[in-house]
Amino acid sequence: MLLSALMNTAATAPTGMSAASLPNVLTYLRILAVPAVVLCLFLIEGDAGRWWALGVYIAACFTDWLDGFLARVWRQQSLLGRMLDPIADKLLVGTTLLMLTHNHTIDRVNVAAAVIILCREILVSGLREFLAELNVRIHVTQLAKWKTTLQMIALGILLAGPAGDKIVQATTGLTNAVSGSGLAMLWVAALLTLWTGYDYLKAAVRTAMER
Repeated sequence: MLLSALMNTAATAPTGMSAASLPNVLTYLRILAVPAVVLCLFLIEGDAGRWWALGVYIAACFTDWLDGFLARVWRQQSLLGRMLDPIADKLLVGTTLLMLTHNHTIDRVNVAAAVIILCREILVSGLREFLAELNVRIHVTQLAKWKTTLQMIALGILLAGPAGDKIVQATTGLTNAVSGSGLAMLWVAALLTLWTGYDYLKAAVRTAMER
């Protein structure tokens, strides 16, 4: 029903590009969600902090889809939006990974998965900046989209972490089910990160050699 309502609204929405357009405003809100997640985990004690952080994180992820959808159907795609959208995504992912490492949800060998994801984000950002100077644009592959989706879901599950574990254990008797599944998904995302990062690097090196 929500998608149908959005489509109906899109049919009559005004077109145009503005820094204050709704898609851009949603991106601004996603950037503001980054310190909000941090404050929830720092200032709200116990499981409540995790649930509040998860709520903010889910809202931010929803705006990630919604701003792109509205920008397309309302024809409000802009250079500002194209610049800020990936920045907002990387800020959200990077900050969430750091906070989950800080509170030991991601610990021991699992920190390696977080490092892989962060290094890939930095690598791809650098490659895009380099290729932009050559007027070459890297197109996002379907595999990269799956990686991003899996990564965002994994981080959401890990934000629930021990708080979610308690609920699952009380209802099913399983221990560490939420945290364990989140870490497993994070590792799968990290492996896909290596794969897609190599694809981007290979394309950038080939372009540099040809120029």
